[in-house]
Amino acid sequence: MSAKLRSCAGPFAITALGLILMSCNSSHPSSANNANANDANAITGAGSTFIYPVMTQWVEAFRGTHQQVKINYQSIGSGGGIQQLKSGLVDFGASDAALDDEQLKAMPSVVQIPESAGPVCITYNLPELHSPLKLSGATLAGIYLGKIKTWHDAAIAKENPGVTLPKYNIVVAHRSEGSGTTNIFTTYLAKVSPEWEKQAGKGISIKWPAGIGGKGSEGVTGVVKQTPGGIGYVELAYAKQNNLAVALVKNKAGKWVEPSADGTTAAIQAFGTELAQDVRTPIVDPPASATEAYPISGLTFLMIPKEGKNAQKTQILKNFVQYVITQGQEQAGRLYYAKLPQNLQQADQNLLAQIGGNAENNRAAASPPQ
Repeated sequence: MSAKLRSCAGPFAITALGLILMSCNSSHPSSANNANANDANAITGAGSTFIYPVMTQWVEAFRGTHQQVKINYQSIGSGGGIQQLKSGLVDFGASDAALDDEQLKAMPSVVQIPESAGPVCITYNLPELHSPLKLSGATLAGIYLGKIKTWHDAAIAKENPGVTLPKYNIVVAHRSEGSGTTNIFTTYLAKVSPEWEKQAGKGISIKWPAGIGGKGSEGVTGVVKQTPGGIGYVELAYAKQNNLAVALVKNKAGKWVEPSADGTTAAIQAFGTELAQDVRTPIVDPPASATEAYPISGLTFLMIPKEGKNAQKTQILKNFVQYVITQGQEQAGRLYYAKLPQNLQQADQNLLAQIGGNAENNRAAASPPQ
């Protein structure tokens, strides 16, 4: 690794090289924006770290048949992506927290297109344990409120009968910047814990009652991996890439569920009626009828101006999104994301048609990789 990469990567440079490169690039997002501003074949996006692993695959595959196109995506967190889109610094944003009607009033006219979904998993560093830890929503809320301070607390012991729990302190890790992953996690905690809802609330950025902040999913991953007793919340690909243990979480059916693409698909299906009316509907804590659903799941969204500043860039972006919501779903599935069901894919087509140009021509021009 070069001295430049070592300096940029810092103490938490524990993920794959691609993530290290992303961290370096995202610390200076304006340079890429300026370089691409006058290039009609270049588009720039910014936002969600949750979606970064599959976004890199989507970009690489799309460029395989569109070699003149340049797509730069900056993984700076959902909050940063929303702000850059609002300021007109990027061509699209990505967020795991959809904007509500009031927030949309402060934005340029945008379309929010759900392009993937996945579980937010609870990672922990307890090498003494040889079977997955079980944590209910109430216990997770207690940990993140700072009320449950040790791993041998009675609440954790009750949910893990027969397991010898280590007798040391819990080190809570959370995101330090505006994050859609935080929004999914805190929306879940607010739904299952009245105390959490009253004291901390939900959103992409909250006042944390306890814990250590890490920048991006890679930062939270780093805190947990380097800290015995650490606990954090990240997208499943980060946990898999770093060989972190993930907890089973109890759903409303009373079943302890492992975070997975299938569990997220079950959550999406449980909210099918609501999503048909509004694709922004949260899919956390599905009803008890969804026995296989993982309860901390969320959709992530591409945010695209209805009228771009440049017609050619807008057409390239539409072609790319068309690929993402169709053939790109296969790649999402291989990286632990839940593929969008057909009804959501059709809703996405209707939303894509709202962006300048003709959707039918757009589909024909896309020619996505097979």
